[in-house]
Amino acid sequence: MSLRLARSFFPVAALWVGKLIIDTVLAIRAGTAGISQLWELVALEIAIVIAGEILARGSALIESLLGDLFSNVTSVRLMEHAATLDLYQFEDPAFYDQLERARRQTTSRIGLLAQLLAMGQDAVTLASLGVALLVYSPWLLLLLAVAVVPGFLSETHFAGLEYSLLFRYTPERRRLDYLRYIGASDETAKEVQLFGLAPWLIERFRAISQRFYDENRRLSIRKGIVSAGLSLIGTAGYYGAYVVVLLRAVAGAISIGSLTFLAGSFARSRDLIQRLLLGASAIYEQSLYLKDLFGFFAMKPTILSRAGAPPVPQPIREGFVFEDVGFRYPGSERWAVRHVNFRVSRGERIALVGENGAGKTTLTKLIARLYDPTEGRILLDGVDLREYDIHSLRRAIGVIFQDFVEYDLRFDENIGVGEISLVREYLDAHEDDGASGPGADGGDQGGNGKVPATIVSAAEKSLASSLLGRLTGGYRQMLGRRFEKGVDLSGGEWQKVALARAYMRNAQVLILDEPTASLDARAEYEVFARFSGLVEGRMAVIISHRFSTVRMAGRIVVLKYGEVVEQGSHEELLSAGGLYAELFTLQAQGYR
Repeated sequence: MSLRLARSFFPVAALWVGKLIIDTVLAIRAGTAGISQLWELVALEIAIVIAGEILARGSALIESLLGDLFSNVTSVRLMEHAATLDLYQFEDPAFYDQLERARRQTTSRIGLLAQLLAMGQDAVTLASLGVALLVYSPWLLLLLAVAVVPGFLSETHFAGLEYSLLFRYTPERRRLDYLRYIGASDETAKEVQLFGLAPWLIERFRAISQRFYDENRRLSIRKGIVSAGLSLIGTAGYYGAYVVVLLRAVAGAISIGSLTFLAGSFARSRDLIQRLLLGASAIYEQSLYLKDLFGFFAMKPTILSRAGAPPVPQPIREGFVFEDVGFRYPGSERWAVRHVNFRVSRGERIALVGENGAGKTTLTKLIARLYDPTEGRILLDGVDLREYDIHSLRRAIGVIFQDFVEYDLRFDENIGVGEISLVREYLDAHEDDGASGPGADGGDQGGNGKVPATIVSAAEKSLASSLLGRLTGGYRQMLGRRFEKGVDLSGGEWQKVALARAYMRNAQVLILDEPTASLDARAEYEVFARFSGLVEGRMAVIISHRFSTVRMAGRIVVLKYGEVVEQGSHEELLSAGGLYAELFTLQAQGYR
């Protein structure tokens, strides 16, 4: 700010020295001044210009760095705040529109600080020039201000209309981004080419983008016509005042140097006033967009820990009890689950079975308190789950969902995220190793090197270590195709990596949603041969459509349309001849 403040006085100083130079030249011609006085003034003007250039470069550098810092800090704050929000908010399209607008502001508004400082500098410069204009003729400055006000009001009006247009088109812009992604992505390329989807996707993109373009074009044309008309008013005001100055010079009321100074001051003041008013209009427009960012930060989670909430008991003594639990997703009239009653005792393995949409995954999300029940309650050791510290609860639970994330990170990072607190120091210390390509771990094919034993053990237990034979970078091999030298994995290979995350966490409760869905028969057998060691002494909730997996559970809970219809062991449920027996028979027939 100090640099901008210093720069604000340079224009009037340069103009005043220019006036003195012209008056000195005339005095030399009249024989009333010496040449040395002229060169002193020229040297002073050169010094002013050089100093102004240095200050301009310095302030530009500082403001550029501040802009980058603002972008980084805002992005971090956005990520931090997003991590506190509820899961249901991420499943709401309106939330995604808000998030998309907020994300854009982390980079689109980095020039706001420089713009504010520039306006401050222009205001100080205008004040210094205004003093000179007021001394000679107060009407000049007033005429100048009146001439540019209509343009300011026009810019402000159209800024609001442009923001409104972009706000309304946020969902369409997200659709355009998605169409652009699926039309040119390695993840969709196979189906796009095989099904011949490219022409359809391109036409859909063209139609939506054309609608946005047409409306934006109409608005831009209106703005251009109105702005052009109002600019004529400003031009007329400027030249009207300029004529007044010329007439005063012709009449001998002011010197030639004063004429030059006034003409330069007037032109500079006109530019400054226009810049200030347009800058104010731009600030107004930017404030509309920043409202989206602040609106996102104003969103609050509903799933919170109360002050002084106790941690989850270690060890858990009794287990979970569902008491008439019902849940509806926000905005939905349909119950995902309702009137659910069952328990999971300490050290017990249960399996949740049912057709797609029966509510199995919803129940596991309720256990992990990613959602709270709409009705009823879930008890843990006799205490409502909502009474416990939420972070303690989630640390006590290890979850591998069916739609687990395939992180475009290194092999060891993909496993380590299962219990990041144990290996964060190691992962941060080797953050850049993935960019080094093969042999980043010291060159041994297995890549064990300095990799923490917890990661190595988890990889071996889940059979993810069997992939090391083709990972030339060992444990520090980059996975996925997003980054250079990344190696993509098959669905079954990714699932082994995801299972390794479950082995990383020493959780009291394990939730495994379709843990072997992508594994072949041999891999599935080998995984489950080791599985008993993973769940020993812990509660385990398994969701699976494979009855070879389900039979590992001591008790099976069968769901239909969100309600529990059967409970019991595999043999008991087969003997009962209900839904479980029907599903088992249908699957068994497929193997005959």
